[in-house]
Amino acid sequence: MARYRGPRLRVVRRLGELPGLTRKSPRKAYPPGQHGQARKKKSEYAIRLEEKQKLRFNYGLTEKQLLRYVKKARRAGGSTGQVLLQLLEMRLDNTIFRLGMAPTIPSARQLVNHGHVTINGRVLSIPSYQCRPGDVISVRDKDNSRKLVEANLEFPGLANLPSHLEFDKGKLTGKVNGVIEREWIALNINELLVVEYYSRQA
Repeated sequence: MARYRGPRLRVVRRLGELPGLTRKSPRKAYPPGQHGQARKKKSEYAIRLEEKQKLRFNYGLTEKQLLRYVKKARRAGGSTGQVLLQLLEMRLDNTIFRLGMAPTIPSARQLVNHGHVTINGRVLSIPSYQCRPGDVISVRDKDNSRKLVEANLEFPGLANLPSHLEFDKGKLTGKVNGVIEREWIALNINELLVVEYYSRQA
């Protein structure tokens, strides 16, 4: 299944607030579709599926990518759900979004793909790159790159900078100081249900 490129507000109406996907808020409070207003009792499977979809759409992953992250989190030891969230949060596209250099994760992915960002002084165009403590993320020293990021910084996606990151607005440089802690994750999600969803699949 390919990455979702359809209307984002439709997804937000169905799954609730997804800070990484869009900053807009829907005008209608009920899910889309003909039966959106008819509230049905959700099965346990539907609840787990919904939590999994929240993760997928918020971080802009394909089903295959998310499954790969779940397997990696299982191998890492510790709380699988927490490790999974940390792996997703430490992706380069998400880190750029959290630094305020892009208003959403899809626009952060575009910044990386178009070569506007450097990691430790080298241009990197891989949005899924896992940021590690000590990594320095900068804007490429080109006029159009700087203008793009400066415009984005006026209206950042999320107001608060997580404790594991620091950012110098003057130099347009961010630094990763550690791994994100659970309370700083902006997405409202029950990661245990996602792990349970995949344990039934495997």
